[in-house]
Amino acid sequence: MDATWIVSANASRARIFSQAGSSAGLEEIESMVNAGARLRTSESESDKIGPTSAGKSIHNTGNATPNKAFEPHQTPVEHQSELFARSVAEALLKGQQQGRFRELCIVASPEFLGVLRQQLNPNVASAVRLEINKDYTQASPAELQEHIKAHQAKG
Repeated sequence: MDATWIVSANASRARIFSQAGSSAGLEEIESMVNAGARLRTSESESDKIGPTSAGKSIHNTGNATPNKAFEPHQTPVEHQSELFARSVAEALLKGQQQGRFRELCIVASPEFLGVLRQQLNPNVASAVRLEINKDYTQASPAELQEHIKAHQAKG
């Protein structure tokens, strides 16, 4: 199919749209929600996060530092974001394998865009024609289409 898929995403929500032609409107074909992103850390993790856990370290502040026996590579929030990016990437790979799109446009919040890029299959990554690092997940399909056209006019 000659359709273009547009992914509008952030760490908690992803919407996938299909556009049959350059003048056609956007049709939402899938909406994904990351329920884990809406939970508090205490609700999703059973272990206590210590004062030196990833990104929250008090190291080199002049204060006494606690035992550094364990420092996770990523925070629970970052882990949930990565898992969600993986599920979005799998949905895109499945759509490409089924021949549902030829080109891909990714519009995502800057933080999530980097995580999603790492999870994309190389075949899907080669189909990406445009990346916009903005969060338009709350925009209507018409508004999203206008933002994309404005971005393309700049570039």
